[in-house]
Amino acid sequence: MRVSHPRRFDYEYRRCGVANVFMMFEPLAAWRRVKVTDSRKRVDWADRVRELVDEWYPDARKLVLVMDNLNTHSIGSLYEAFSPDEARRIAKRLEVHYTPKHGSRLNMAEIEPSILTRQCLSGRIANVTTLAARTTKWENDRNAAEATVHWQFTTRKARTKLKQLYPELKT
Repeated sequence: MRVSHPRRFDYEYRRCGVANVFMMFEPLAAWRRVKVTDSRKRVDWADRVRELVDEWYPDARKLVLVMDNLNTHSIGSLYEAFSPDEARRIAKRLEVHYTPKHGSRLNMAEIEPSILTRQCLSGRIANVTTLAARTTKWENDRNAAEATVHWQFTTRKARTKLKQLYPELKT
């Protein structure tokens, strides 16, 4: 410390615990569910998917899931968490699509969690109870406002940027 320099403080990181935040989001319906868990194990993910299938969409014949490539997000997790019959019952109702590993600009599935992070999870959160309360309030507010993602990546832009993925028709 010198006379002409301000007093300095050293930043010290203090970890108070960890938690996991699952989000299910249906952009066209402006509907989301956020669930805070103590861990992000395969069985935690499987429980959320069973909840999605049985409680939130019990009458849907097929649910399309667009997910990131996290190792716990797989049909195999259902078999780890439930009996084979139960896992098969759930899996038969799912159509799974994984987002591109390096295509976040295309990834609507990442936009809503990003909004959650910016609007709700900034700063230090003291404990899991506070985290759950914050995310529940955020979820309720966003659902009440019918907030959705305004997707701007059109089919025309996709065909230009991703032309290597589209087949060429020879006439």
